[in-house]
This record gives sequence, C-alpha cells and structure tokens, in this order.
Amino acid sequence: MLESLPHRYPFLLVDRVVDIDPGKKIKAYKNLTHNESFFNGHFPGYPIMPGVLQVEALAQAGAILCHASKLYDTQTQLAVLAGLDEVRFRKVVCPGDRLDLEVELLAFKKIIGKLRGKATVDGELACEAIILAAVQAL
Repeated sequence: MLESLPHRYPFLLVDRVVDIDPGKKIKAYKNLTHNESFFNGHFPGYPIMPGVLQVEALAQAGAILCHASKLYDTQTQLAVLAGLDEVRFRKVVCPGDRLDLEVELLAFKKIIGKLRGKATVDGELACEAIILAAVQAL
C-alpha cells in the first residue's frame, strides 16, 4: 500500500486495504484513536475528525485503487486532488471510530480520473463525494 502513496505519518489516512478490484473499486479503513494530532485542536473537549480529512482519506484510497489499476506510475507520476463535487457530511466522526472507506472508479481518461467515495462508521454514512484526480509528472 505504501508504494501507492507519497503520504506518511501524520498524513497517511488509510490503515489497511480490505478488498480491491483493480479498475473498479476498493474497500479500506482508517482506525481513529485519541492520538491523532488533529483531535488536539478540532475541538478541545469535543474531538471530531475534520471533514476535509475524511475526504482526504477517500482520495488516498482512490489513489491506491488507481495505482493498483495501473493507471499511472508512482515512480514518475503523482496523482493529485483536482476537484470535488457533491460533497456531503452526514455523521460526526470521533476518536475510537473506524472510518470505512469505499471508492469506485467511475472514469479515467488520459490523466484525469473521476471516482465516487463514501465513508461510513458502523454502517452509517459519514461522508460522500465525487473526487476528481489528475496525474502529473514528478
């Protein structure tokens, strides 16, 4: 998994890939502990995972899917976030939660990919988004 992403602690937001069907979809997760650095300031006394980091976790899972689908070469190219559509936050995500990530590849043409992601906690929808990714040379 780590060869698919340039991210490392503290910005690596995928702990494990559970299932992957190259060219189609991925299931992964992030376990959230009280030790996550962002919980210190978001918010003291009421820690919640920032929505933007929930979307980032989906984007990272999507990058792993694209790499496994052989859509770009991580040695010479980097997939970057190019846009977001239809982003919705449905549930507060807290320390102790397991954020389950599901991302589906909708399209990939030349250097632009379109993916649909959803994040759930205990089967309840926490976040969903359409993610646009662009591949660029390193």
